[in-house]
Amino acid sequence: MGGRHRTDELEGGYNPYREPHSRRRSSRGRVFVPLAGAVALAVLLGVAAYVVVNKPPTCNENKISLAVVASPDIQPAISKIGSKFAGKVGDRCVAVSVTAADSAAVAHALSGTATTAQQIKPDMWVPDSSLWLTKSAAQPAGSVAHSPVVLTASKSGAEKLQAAFSPASWTGLMNAANAANPDGLAKKVRVLALDPDQNAAGMSALLAGAAVLKANKATDELLAGVLRQLSESVVNTPDAMFATLTKEAARIPVGVASEQSIWAFNTKNSPSNPAIALYPAEGAVNLDYPIVVTTKDKDVQQAAAAFAKNLTSAAAQKTIQDYGFRTTAGKGALLKTEYGVNPKNPRAIPLPDAASVTKLAQAWRLIKLGTKILSLNDISGTMALPADKTGITRIRAIAQVAQEGLKLFPDKTEIGTWVFSDNLNGKGVDWKEAVPIGPLAQQINGVTRRDLIAQGMQKIQAIPTGNTGLNDSLWAAYQKMTKEYEADKVNTILVFTDGVGNDDPNGGISNAQILRKLKAAFNPERPISILIISFNTTADDNKAQMNAIAKTTGGQAFFPQTVLEIRQIFLQGIARRLCAPNCGGNTQQ
Repeated sequence: MGGRHRTDELEGGYNPYREPHSRRRSSRGRVFVPLAGAVALAVLLGVAAYVVVNKPPTCNENKISLAVVASPDIQPAISKIGSKFAGKVGDRCVAVSVTAADSAAVAHALSGTATTAQQIKPDMWVPDSSLWLTKSAAQPAGSVAHSPVVLTASKSGAEKLQAAFSPASWTGLMNAANAANPDGLAKKVRVLALDPDQNAAGMSALLAGAAVLKANKATDELLAGVLRQLSESVVNTPDAMFATLTKEAARIPVGVASEQSIWAFNTKNSPSNPAIALYPAEGAVNLDYPIVVTTKDKDVQQAAAAFAKNLTSAAAQKTIQDYGFRTTAGKGALLKTEYGVNPKNPRAIPLPDAASVTKLAQAWRLIKLGTKILSLNDISGTMALPADKTGITRIRAIAQVAQEGLKLFPDKTEIGTWVFSDNLNGKGVDWKEAVPIGPLAQQINGVTRRDLIAQGMQKIQAIPTGNTGLNDSLWAAYQKMTKEYEADKVNTILVFTDGVGNDDPNGGISNAQILRKLKAAFNPERPISILIISFNTTADDNKAQMNAIAKTTGGQAFFPQTVLEIRQIFLQGIARRLCAPNCGGNTQQ
């Protein structure tokens, strides 16, 4: 306005320097030049005033760099918010940079368990879930967004599941993943799992499922069976899961995913067979995208605090919703049924305490360990006796037991079989290899090891005059497994017998000696446990010896009286890896 005021004065306002009338008239032609210059000057002054008034606050040249690392799914939204952030600490502007990194990798880096290639040192971290904070003392400075973890199937798959899997529930998912009930819902549904070690949605689903099992008073054996089954159907990423969901299969694939990932898959790809969110009747665990300030620099901490506050502002929360997330209050503006999701916010299942999360994570890792088993099968004469009132012989019952148990192990499991009686491989050698140890899926002369073992169990026969050289056979097996120990597997000797102690007429290792040898050989750092299934055993002295052998190695002895008990026994054996080699109560009467 100053420029305009001066221009008005020159054009017609008061001028104190009046010239004589005649002179003004004679200079009339020359007045235009300075008048035009004055107008130009006024325009320039006006522009200058405009620039000064509207220029953003000046910043010290020494800017504060705030390095933010965010979960890949929310990184684009955080980056967009950061690009508009105009915060300051004193007279220093804050320059925000936002990069994406998997939450698992950052968690390892911050806990000091990362490899050199994984060194990530952010000033602020936005993981997808507070589950990654259970091993640290970090206190979140708020939450950016929510996205419930739900079940998911393709549209065509969901339609086929209406009768068998409606309403959707964690209970149904656990039933479908129950290794002890392959003839139930598992015949129709194939459960896909996101690895809980790498994916918070996978861990959230596991926590929700475990909570349902606990509420229904399920046993540890059932949980172990579910975990074992899920460990064999792991997909590494949500993208891999969605690709699997949309494929036609005999069993309909059902997976777990965050609501946002379903929205993103459908909006980005516009698939002809989109993914559909199935909201569990019991509720959903939310991915909560906590804001974690990790820097120790005081100035950067102030910058982080300012940006954290900005992330929860109304404008930032609108941006968050633009990327398919919900606000912490559950609002999701773009969550619509045409994108495979429900705008209604599902009931939230709260996260359990850190100890429960850690315990379940450890259980998952132990269940995921590979398995190496050497099975010793008794073919002595007593195995031809009846097993129970049905008239089935003990050896046939054991064969059925072994075949049933074999179904519970995945193809990567390493299993080998021996048979034992006495003098099977020359005088004094009471054992003989039937199938060498190796992966069940491995081909041996055109036949998989799994089929070879199954065929062998179908043909196995007791030797009518055979004695039970158990102790010598067991010691030879223990030495072999010790020599060939594999640290990344659960190493086990599985004995099928009828409970008769060592009755080898050639002498051999006595009952007392085998206990001393096993006790001396057992190494809790490299445990090899002995599990014994002693069928139709009633004599107390036989039970006592079997229990003593198992206990010495951190194993367990089982004494089934009917074939129907077998699945439960195998699940108990699998569940033992959750406590081995320090399991309590490792004997059964």
